[in-house]
Amino acid sequence: MQQSQWSSRLGYILAAAGSAVGLGAIWKFPYVTAANGGGAFLLVFLLFSFTLGVAVLMGETLLGSRSRRGVVGALSSLAGPHWRWLGVMGLVCSLLIFCFYSVVGGWTLGYTGMALAGSLNSGDGAALTARFNDYVGDPVWPLLTHLLFAALAWCCVQGGVQKGVERTLRWMMPSLLIMMVLLAAVGLTLPGAMAGVRHFLLPDFSKLGMNGVLDALGLAFFSLSIGLGIHTTYGAYLSDSEGVGRSSLWVVLLASLIAVLAGLMIFPVLAATGIDPAAGPGLTFMTMPAVFQKLPFGQGLATLFFALLVVAALSSAISLLEHLQCFISESWGWRRRASCTLIIALVMAGGIPVSLSFGPWSGVTLFGRNIFELLDFVTSNLMMPLFGLGLTLLLGWKLGRQILPRGLGLSWQTLLLGCWRWLAPLLIGGILIRGLV
Repeated sequence: MQQSQWSSRLGYILAAAGSAVGLGAIWKFPYVTAANGGGAFLLVFLLFSFTLGVAVLMGETLLGSRSRRGVVGALSSLAGPHWRWLGVMGLVCSLLIFCFYSVVGGWTLGYTGMALAGSLNSGDGAALTARFNDYVGDPVWPLLTHLLFAALAWCCVQGGVQKGVERTLRWMMPSLLIMMVLLAAVGLTLPGAMAGVRHFLLPDFSKLGMNGVLDALGLAFFSLSIGLGIHTTYGAYLSDSEGVGRSSLWVVLLASLIAVLAGLMIFPVLAATGIDPAAGPGLTFMTMPAVFQKLPFGQGLATLFFALLVVAALSSAISLLEHLQCFISESWGWRRRASCTLIIALVMAGGIPVSLSFGPWSGVTLFGRNIFELLDFVTSNLMMPLFGLGLTLLLGWKLGRQILPRGLGLSWQTLLLGCWRWLAPLLIGGILIRGLV
C-alpha cells in the first residue's frame, strides 16, 4: 500500500499537469501543427484532448486512487495478476521515453549555457539552424548535458512525494506559464507576426488527412502523458477518489493552454525569421533565439527562456522517474533513493546511443529512422496506443462501474463507460493499425 500522499488537491493538479506540460507541448506541438493544416489540426487536437483525453486520464487516475498502488500493483489487485503484463508494458515504454526525453532535456541545458555565454546572438534563421545542427551533432556536449539532466531529475524525486515532487512543481508550473504569456505577447509585436498567427489558427482542412487526425490523437496522448500509467501512480497518492473528474479536466485545460501558448510563441516569429514551420524537433531551438535579438536585454531573456524550457522538461521527467521508482519500491521493497538511482543509471546508459544518433551514429538506422526517431515512433505510435487500447477495454468492460467515483451522475457514468468501451478503443485502434502498417 502506498504511504505517500499529496499535501493538497492543488499539489496533485500541478504535479499531474507538470507531467502533461512538458516539452511535448513546446517542442513537438508547433511543428506537427504546421505540417497538418494549422488551425484544422489544432481543432482536432483540442477535441481529442477534452473528450478522449479527459476520459482516459480520469480512468488511469481512478485505478491508482482505488487501489493505492502503482500501475502494475493496481492492475493486479483490481483486475487480476494476469493483467500485470499491461502495467509492465507501460513501465517499459516509460523507460524508453525517458531515455530519449533526457537527451532533449539536455539540449535545453546546453542552450541555456549558450544563451548565457551570448553565442545565440543571431537573428538569422539559417545561422540558428546551423547552430542547432552543429550542437546536436557534436559527440560530447549533448551527451554531457543528457547526463546532467538525468541527474537533476534524480535530485527532484529522491526527496519524496511532498518534499521532492510536489514542492518542486509548485514553483515550476506558475513560472513557466508566466514566461510563456510574456513571450507570446512579445512575439505578437514583431513585423509580420499576424501571418504566423493566421497560419497557426486558421484551419486548412485540405492539409489534414487521416494521418493528421491520427497524429492529433497520438499527440494528445503524448502531451498528456496518458498511455503509460503515470497518472495511476499519481492517483495512488490521492486521499480519495472524489473530485478526480474535475482534477482531470483541470490537467487537460492547463496542458492545452500551454500547447496553444507554445503555438503563439513560435508561429508569429516564423515570418520574421524565415524558418520553416515544419523544421522538426529543433523548431523551438532554431526559432526563439531570433526573438530575443529584437528585444532589450535579449540575452538575459534568452537565458531565462531556455532555463524555463529546462523546467518544462524536468516536470515531465519527474513524473517518468516517480512512475518507475514506484514500481521498484513496491515490488522489491527498495528505498526511494536506491530505486531512483537504479532508474537514472539505466536512463543515462540508454540515452548515450540516442544522443550519438545525431552525430557519429547518424548512419545507424532501422526502417529509415535513426535511434532517436525509432524510439519516438515505437513509443508514441505503438506502445502507448497498445497500452491505451488494453486499458480502455479493461475499464469499459471489466472495471468501469467498480472504480467510478461515488456521486457521479448517471449521465456522466454512461458517457464515461461509452467512451471507454467504444470510442476510445476505436480511435486508439486506428493509431495502432496505422503504426503497424
